[in-house]
Amino acid sequence: MNLKSVDLVPENSTVILRLDLDLPIVDGKIIDNYRLTKSLPTINKLLATNCQLIIIGHMARPATAGVDPQFSLRPVYLELMSLLNNNYQSLFLENLDDSETIKLALSQNQIIFLENLRFWPSELSGDSTFLQPLIDQSQTFVNDAIAVAHRVSASVLLHQCLPTYYGDNFIDEINNLQKILLSTHPKTLIIGGAKDDKLNYLSELANIFDHICVGGKLPQFTDKLVYAPNVFVSTLTPDTFDIDQNSIDYIKNLISTSQTIVWSGAMGFFENPSSKQGTIEIAQSLANSSASFKVIAGGDTLSSVKELNLLDKIDFVSSGGGVLLEFLAKGTLPAW
Repeated sequence: MNLKSVDLVPENSTVILRLDLDLPIVDGKIIDNYRLTKSLPTINKLLATNCQLIIIGHMARPATAGVDPQFSLRPVYLELMSLLNNNYQSLFLENLDDSETIKLALSQNQIIFLENLRFWPSELSGDSTFLQPLIDQSQTFVNDAIAVAHRVSASVLLHQCLPTYYGDNFIDEINNLQKILLSTHPKTLIIGGAKDDKLNYLSELANIFDHICVGGKLPQFTDKLVYAPNVFVSTLTPDTFDIDQNSIDYIKNLISTSQTIVWSGAMGFFENPSSKQGTIEIAQSLANSSASFKVIAGGDTLSSVKELNLLDKIDFVSSGGGVLLEFLAKGTLPAW
C-alpha cells in the first residue's frame, strides 16, 4: 500500500489536517492526551516547512446539532498549543461562515483549530459541502486520524476533494496492521467492550485468526454472533458485567499457546471494581506471554493496560478497535 507521506507536502502550503481529537475529558480537564501526542511529529513537520494548518476533528457523539459546551474541542485546542509551547499564532474557530472568514483568519494565524465537527450534521452523513470554506482556502489535505479511518464521514472523505497525504501516525498504524496479517501462527483475536458493530467482521476475521474469543458485553448480542469452531463466546457472570472464571481460564490458555495476539475491548465493565477480574487476568496473561507480536486496540483496552502498568509489555498500541478490525477484515479503508 503506497500512501503519500506528509514528508512530501509542499512547503508553504495551507493544509487541512485531520487529527484524532476525541480525548477523554473529565470536568473540563484532559485525563489522557495520548492520541494528540502521537500526531505531534506530523504537526511539527508541517510547521517546520512553514505550512499553515487548519486542524479538524471530532469529539464524542453529540445528541443534537449545534454547539454543546460539554463536547467542545476548546480544551483539546489549549492542550495542543501548550504541547507546542505556545510558539505559534493560533485561533479557535467556532463557526464556518464563509471562505473570506477563513482567509482572514489565515492571514493572522499559522494555526486555525476548528470546533467539534460533529456539531454539524453533515459530518456524519458524509456531505463535505459544509467544509467548502476550508477547502477553498487550502492546497492539501493531511490525514493523521487513523482512529476514524473506517468511518464514511465528510472529513475522512476529504481525500476526494484535495491532494492528500498521510501523517506519520497514520502510516505507522497501517504498517503495523499489515504486520498482523503477515505475523506468525497461531493467531488469537480477543474482542470485548460494548460496541456490537465489532461483530460485523466476525466471518471475515474467522478466516484470518486461528482463534477468536468474544467477551465484554458482546456475548449478549446473540443475533450477531458467528458460531464457528474457532470462535469462542464467553459465558458472563450472573450480573452480565464480566466474563466468568471458566471463560477467563480458557482465553488465558489460548494466549499461552499463541504467537500473535490482538486484543480489542475490555472483558467486563472495568470502571466497576467488582467487574474487572476478566480484564485484569487477560491483561496480565497477555503481558507475560512469550508471543512474538502483541497488539492492543481501543481506548478502554489501553486505559486498562495502562492502569495495570503493563503497557511496556505490549508491542503495538492501535489507535482504534474499529479501524483495526475493518482493515484486517477488508484490507482497505474509506480514508483512501
